[in-house]
Formats: sequence, C-alpha cells, structure tokens
Amino acid sequence: MAHRVTSNRVHARAPGKINVFLKVGAVRDDGYHELATAYQSLSLYEDVFASDASDFSVSFSGSIDTSALAVDGSNLAIKAARALARATGYRGGVHLEIEKHVPIAGGMGGGSADAAATLLACDALWGTACTREQLLGIAASLGADVPFSFTGGTAIGVGRGDELSPALAKGRFEWVLVLSDEGLSTPEVYSELDRHRERHLHDFRPISVTPTIDPNVLQALRAGDAAMLADAMHNDLQAPALHLQPGLARILELGEGRGALGGLVSGSGPTVAFLASDADAALDLQLELSSARLNAVRVSGPVHGARVLSS
Repeated sequence: MAHRVTSNRVHARAPGKINVFLKVGAVRDDGYHELATAYQSLSLYEDVFASDASDFSVSFSGSIDTSALAVDGSNLAIKAARALARATGYRGGVHLEIEKHVPIAGGMGGGSADAAATLLACDALWGTACTREQLLGIAASLGADVPFSFTGGTAIGVGRGDELSPALAKGRFEWVLVLSDEGLSTPEVYSELDRHRERHLHDFRPISVTPTIDPNVLQALRAGDAAMLADAMHNDLQAPALHLQPGLARILELGEGRGALGGLVSGSGPTVAFLASDADAALDLQLELSSARLNAVRVSGPVHGARVLSS
C-alpha cells in the first residue's frame, strides 16, 4: 500500500488449509524435516481487525473455544505484527481482534492464517507500503505454513513447506471436515513419527532426504478429478496422529463408510478431512456425520489467500 489508511481499523482475512498430500523426509541440519506437500486453502477463515494502539495486544472471539490461546508476545499474530514493525521501523503498536473459526492445534494452519492476515492488516493500518515479496519474506520467518496462508489457492511446498510453487487446480473441490475438541501438538506428532521410524528402521527403505509429490496428485488437481485425488491423497503424519489419538481411526472409517470418496488426517491433525464427489454429496456426508454427534463442517477449495477486506 502506498499510503496509510484514513480509518483507524483494518479488517483482513486469511483461510485455513489442508494438506492433500504430505511426505516427510529426513531431519535437516536445522532440526526441521524435509517436506513435500500439496496445500489447498479452504473456505474456513480467520478474521483479523487491527486498530491503532501504543503497544501490542490481542483478543479473541469466534465459533471455537479460544480460552487456551496465548495473549502475550508468544502469540503468532503478535509476533507477526512485531516483525513487521521491526522490518519497517514503525514505532507504534496495534491491537488485534481475531475472530477464529479454524480449529486450534487442528492441523489446518489457524495460527498461520492469523499471522498472514495480521501482516496485511498492519501494513495497511500503518501505511508501511511493503511489497508482496517483503511480506512473504516476513511470513517465512514466522513459520512454515504462514507463506501459504498468505498466498492461498493450491500450491506445492518443499523445504520446510515454505518454499512454494503454484499448482494448477481445475474447478472446486468439496470437503467435509470433522473438527476435534482436543488439539494435537505438531512437534509431538513429528516426534512420534521419528520414534516410529527408529523402532522400525529395518522395515523401511531409507528415508528420502528430498521427498517428492506423487504425480497422480498433480494430475488429479489439474483435471479437477475428485475421485482420482481421493485415491492419491496421503499423509505421513497420519499414523503418528492416530497413535496419539486412536479415536481418529473410527472417524476415518465412519466417513469413508458414509459416502466420502476418501479421507485423511490434515497435517499433524487432529482435523479429519473427507473429500466428496460434489456439493450435494458433501451436504449428505455432513448430515450423516453430524447425526453421529461429530462436529462436521462443509467447506470448499481452493480459495483466495490473505487479503484486506476493509480499511
């Protein structure tokens, strides 16, 4: 943005995501795992309202329980605002009101969406005139999923998942998400994967240093073929997530038995994503899962990444 906005409140929005494919490679020198993943942004959003303030603060509302979220400097949205202020020399602060709908610790990048929307909202509020490339650079410094929350759509991520390239995706994919009341710690899920691989070291082929995307995933996305994508979906973190929360296996079995083309744990979980053949099938599946007393939400993708809605 070229100038500071005249309003003292800016509204920005960013979507949650799922990983329709996630292959986890060996541990890198920096302690992170090498990844190859296919992201898709979904129509489940985080809304950030940024207002002028002398310091940095955050408050929460929305459709999910936010009582466990940090409201101090450890919160990723606060980190994003501070990082932008440091990068641009801005000397003021901001109050962030975040309306949350993406599950917390659910494997859908809710915190990353908060950070991406915060970067855009603060850039507009402060008139810091950052380029898209500058904002993406700050996003990458905050976490592996933040750059994708910023760009949205469908993309391939390598490295830590933050080295992005757009992926062609035809049409719209219809999903039903089953949200969990309990979160899963991403580091804990990765640690469980490492322990599992260590225990079964001789049962596996050597772990690839640089994992790759299954070509069938890319072909299915390009063709807009939901059935083909369902067959190709994969998540290396699903097994450790199921080990840590065994009840997820029942949810997967239930959804696939009630008409889903396929299902998988999203990212580090515990959100379970089911792919439906079309919007009507997604509605039917949502009703079936809801009747089983599960918190089922119907969404679609891909959608736009972070953007300012009003200023």
